[in-house]
This record gives sequence, C-alpha cells and structure tokens, in this order.
Amino acid sequence: MSRYTARPPSTFSRLTAAAVAAMACLCVDATPADAATVAEPVVSRGVTIPAFYTPPTQLPATNGTLIRQEPLPLGLSLPGLDGRPLPGTATRLMYKSTDADGRAVAVTGAYIEPSADWKGDGPRPLVAMASGTMGQGDQCAPSFALEHPLTLTEQTASIGYENLAIYRLLATGAAVVVTDYVGLGATDRLHTYVNRLDQGHAVLDAVRAARALPATSLAPASRVALYGYSQGGGATASAAELQPTYAPDIQIAGTYSGAPPADLTAVMKGIDGSALAGALGWSINGFAQAYPDLRSVVDANINDAGRKALADMSTMCVGDAILGYGFANSTAWTTSGKSVADIIAAEPRAQAVLDRQRIGTLKPTGPVRLATGIQDDIVPHGQARQLAVDWCRKGGDITYEAVDLPNLGDRLLTNHMAPLITDQSAAISWLTDRLEGEPTTSNCWTLPFQR
Repeated sequence: MSRYTARPPSTFSRLTAAAVAAMACLCVDATPADAATVAEPVVSRGVTIPAFYTPPTQLPATNGTLIRQEPLPLGLSLPGLDGRPLPGTATRLMYKSTDADGRAVAVTGAYIEPSADWKGDGPRPLVAMASGTMGQGDQCAPSFALEHPLTLTEQTASIGYENLAIYRLLATGAAVVVTDYVGLGATDRLHTYVNRLDQGHAVLDAVRAARALPATSLAPASRVALYGYSQGGGATASAAELQPTYAPDIQIAGTYSGAPPADLTAVMKGIDGSALAGALGWSINGFAQAYPDLRSVVDANINDAGRKALADMSTMCVGDAILGYGFANSTAWTTSGKSVADIIAAEPRAQAVLDRQRIGTLKPTGPVRLATGIQDDIVPHGQARQLAVDWCRKGGDITYEAVDLPNLGDRLLTNHMAPLITDQSAAISWLTDRLEGEPTTSNCWTLPFQR
C-alpha cells in the first residue's frame, strides 16, 4: 500500500491519491523480491511504465540490497571497435533504502559498466549520479531517460539532459550508478521531491546496490565519488553529510554539489512565479505526503484551483510543467491570496518541516566542490553560498566555485541551467582527480573575497 494513502485521508490527500491511482495500480502480490505481478499496466500521462518499476510488497531488511535487476538498453549507444558497446553496458536496478520516517522503501536506478578502461591508480572507481530535477511522474525517472532520452507524447515531454554528464563520466573509465530517488520510477508512492533524508539515503544505497551487482569490474577498494547538480546537488550534499551515520561502510573520495537547494524556504521563493513554478507543486506534493503537519496546512489553505494544479503536476515532467505552469504564482492557488511560502512561514509546524530539510547543519565527509552561479535566481545563489560558509565553519574540506556569468534573464531558468553546462568539464575533472587519489586543498579562506 502507498505510504500516503495509509494515513488518515483529507481533501488534499484524496485528490493526490486519486492522481497516483490514475497512473499506477498498486495491486502487487506478496511474491519473492525478484518478481511481482501487476494486475494492470502502470500508465503515467500515456506512457506505460515497465512492470519492473512496481515494488514487491515485501522488502529486504538491509539497505542497498538488490531487489531485482535486468538489462537496460541505452537509448544512445554505438558499437565499439572491440565489440563492446559505447559508452557501456547498463543494468536496471531496484534496491532497498530507508525513507525519512525510517521505513523500508524500494528505489530504482541504473548501473552502467563503461567500455572505456580506467587509467588511474587502483581498480575502476564508481560515481553515484544524482540527477537534477526531472519531474514527479514516473515516466520522468532518470533510469527511464537512459533508455528513452526523449519522451515526447501528446501528454508529456521529458529530456534526459543528465545523460551528457553520465556519458562524460563513463568516458573517464569510471563506472556510474544512477538513482531515481524515492518514488520517481517506483510506482508505489509520489516522488518525495527535494526531501533531504530520502535523497541522501537513495544516493548512498545506490552505491551499495552497485557493489552488490555480480560480474562488474568494481572491487572492494574501488573509490567512490558523488556527482549532482540542482536537485542532484542537494542530494549529494545531503549524502556527504549523512555518510558517517547512515553509511559508514562507504568511503567518499569526493563530492560535486552544484547549485544545491540547501535552504528550501529561500528556494520556494525563487521558483514561485518562475519558469519552473511546477517544482513548487512537486515540493508541496512530496512534503504533504510525508509530513502530516505540513499536509494539514495545505488542506486548510489551498483552494480548488490549487488542488487541481497539485494533482495535475504530480504526474508531470519538467517539460510538461514549463508548458502548463510556467510563471504561475502560488497566490492563485490559495484561499487567502497569499503565496505558499508566506503561508508556511506563518505556520510554525509547517515551517519546522522545511527547517528540518536544511543542509549545512552537519560537516560533510571528504572533499566537496560546491559550485553556484552568481546570477542563479531559481536555486538562489545566496543560499548555496551560505552552505559553503556553513560547511567551512564546521571544518569541511570545501572547494567553493562562484560561477560568474552574465544575467541571461530573470526567472527564465537560463541563469540556473547555464552553470550546469559551463561548469561541467571542471566539475568532472575535479572529481576524476579525487578518484585518482590526487589531494585537494580547501579554499574556504577565499570565501570573503568571492561572491
């Protein structure tokens, strides 16, 4: 049963549950973990989700345990001169993780064994890729995007834009494991968008799942690195903070955290009324599903238009959200005409939910390269820079990079996406150095002189 519908129903929860029911049948029998019987195809906005993504009712006890696996055909692949496909051979994964409530959850993803040889010291390393925002519909899952780089129908539009970074990492000779996060792909619940604990756990357990795969070139001594931008930057930042207590068995050689949404209160204000206003809806849906205190505030303050919008957005990808809700203001979704951010700020119980999501209260493990565009107004530059300050004050090994680009248009998403591309080479180069065992030196001392 879905964790969301297991709680006492409310007006908002019934509407959201209905949206989920429309895209997924949760009728899974209690068969072993490597099989599941789906009564009806799971369909999200006209896209049939493979039965692989429907979790079994019984999950293993240990985090990172493989639940099932199958070959994953890459949508962009070429035959290599040596007979091996380029950039590698992919496997679709489902593995066990733990959500923010401490409950067992099935997470999907993919592992890619590269065709390129690793030329650095030691055995082939592993990079855990945490994708940037893809949406909340199951058809938006990063592993699905590896098979279908472009999903374009009358009802949905999704582009696997992170495939570029994945393929560039594979070209270095590093293996890559990709997480779909909690509820993105897996059909038993809504995606818990930007939930700090869910995302950090999913990243770390993806590493464990990759290690558990048979017949890979990974070794016990393989170095591990984390890579993520935007939503992914928040996920890798969280994983680096959570590693000592949640996954002490994983040693992190380096973490790239680009444009991390560390302070969701500030991020909420940044995305409201922007081209990516739909991300605000995904945040509300995810946190309302997980936290009764916030859900009660949503129930009391969202009007009929808001309820319809939230249910609609719960199955959307980024392309759908831009076309359907680009530049929408949350003031149109509330009974008072106040923004969602203002309503939450006035409700201590709801604000406490967002405060618990704050990244920067713990020291991250290992060296971290934190990059943020100084013009970024979607995931505001100021709160990302503050994360660097917070980590430096805790003694973190931080390389802070303020990406200085011209203003490419306020609230258009361009100021957020441009650093993703322009900083990518430097980020991968920095991460590769860490995987080769090269030392790095913190530049925390330069923060007073950097924007």
